[in-house]
Amino acid sequence: MEITVERKWKRDGYTIGTLSINGKRFGDGKHYCCTLEDTDRGLDSKMQLSKILFLKKPHVTAIPTGRYQITATYSPHFNRMLPLLNNVPGYSGVRIHPGNTAADTDGCILVGENTAKGRVNNSKYWFALVMQQIFLALNKGEKVFITIK
Repeated sequence: MEITVERKWKRDGYTIGTLSINGKRFGDGKHYCCTLEDTDRGLDSKMQLSKILFLKKPHVTAIPTGRYQITATYSPHFNRMLPLLNNVPGYSGVRIHPGNTAADTDGCILVGENTAKGRVNNSKYWFALVMQQIFLALNKGEKVFITIK
């Protein structure tokens, strides 16, 4: 399974994007799933780690663009199984999870509807839908990847 996050609106303090699965924009018929991340500071997974760490501002910087494998692991912070992005240079514990504002993320990807400036709403609903797709694929033995661009 291939998930794509396309960063669309890069603002001071947050980044809004769109999410697609296997080349199709993911939606429920009425709305489409958007993403919310920290500020995009132009990091790329092909950069040297030293440059990523130099440009990164801890707790307020979106992860580098690139392609990452997703696994499902237990999150002690959320006390449940969550999707984990593996081998993100300069970051650890990057997950997809519910939340509404950039204050709710620490490099992670939040999902929801972008119906208000600088935030995503209905995040728990969209997270459940995205998580269902990821877990279905993983349970079938498929590899799941996410590309951030």
